[in-house]
Amino acid sequence: MSASTAIDESNRPLVGIFFILLGMTAISVNDMLIKYLSDGYPLHQIVFTRSLIGIAIGLIAVQFEGGFRILRTSRAGLHVLRALLIVTANLCFFMALAAMPLAEATAVFFIAPLVITLLSIPLLGEAVGPRRLIAVVVGFAGVLVMLGPGGGSEDGPGLFVALLPVAAATCYALFQILTRRLGGVTKASAMAVYLQGGFLAVSLGFFAIAGDGRYAAETENESLRFLFRAWVWPAGGDMWLFAGLGVISGIVAYALSQAYRSASAATVAPFEYIALPLAGLWGFAVFGEIPDLRALAGIALILGAGLYVFARERVRDRPRRDSHPVRR
Repeated sequence: MSASTAIDESNRPLVGIFFILLGMTAISVNDMLIKYLSDGYPLHQIVFTRSLIGIAIGLIAVQFEGGFRILRTSRAGLHVLRALLIVTANLCFFMALAAMPLAEATAVFFIAPLVITLLSIPLLGEAVGPRRLIAVVVGFAGVLVMLGPGGGSEDGPGLFVALLPVAAATCYALFQILTRRLGGVTKASAMAVYLQGGFLAVSLGFFAIAGDGRYAAETENESLRFLFRAWVWPAGGDMWLFAGLGVISGIVAYALSQAYRSASAATVAPFEYIALPLAGLWGFAVFGEIPDLRALAGIALILGAGLYVFARERVRDRPRRDSHPVRR
């Protein structure tokens, strides 16, 4: 791929926005279905099934973007690291869903842009001004408001569960930094296949170690029970939910990879916040969850801080973007 082609493919804002909206809508449905299935099936079984179908969809997409030859890469190590990061992010977040309201877990996960801002200092050598640093502090204050003593519910989620979406956000932030680094030279379908392969490998590892459910019996923690529960054959109607998760997984992996390789993070990332109202909608419609005032205050702080950081990013980068196209 020539440098000019890479530049063209990384400066298509409308394409990036379309795919991020598609991806986040699919993610919201995915999260709702996983929470719905979390009290009867193990997490690694759900991940294996969805990824098996998702990788098949990804391989079909590979054929449309150049054939199997595009799966060859000289950056295998970075792709493996990227896959492990998103696998860890997903496992932590899905474990949180088993014990937290959907909207609250989603809101805490959205500190990811704030984490990216902090990580850009040591990893990318970027200068972060005081206003963005204040926004980061405000966002993390929102997490403390939501998940402090009582954390959005009468009993609170517990420290371990409360930290799960924080860990997920940190891994996701690192994942996005690598996505941007690799997006200029790797097709979205190839990156999606690498991700699904990572999910399959990790889920099979969990099955080999804990597939009989022996560790689930040793804990009362809902998140850990979800992770270590024994594999069971899906009941009649649930089979279709598993199949739907697989299709959605394929859509998510491709859409997110395409979004971040088509446009700058400052353009694309703010549209990820569509997931917050969608999570609230699913939480209310499917699970009857209504955030209390404390949870709403925390969500507002996180949302406001994240959007402010993105607004500052656009102001800071505008002169550079307007002067000449940059390979990002």
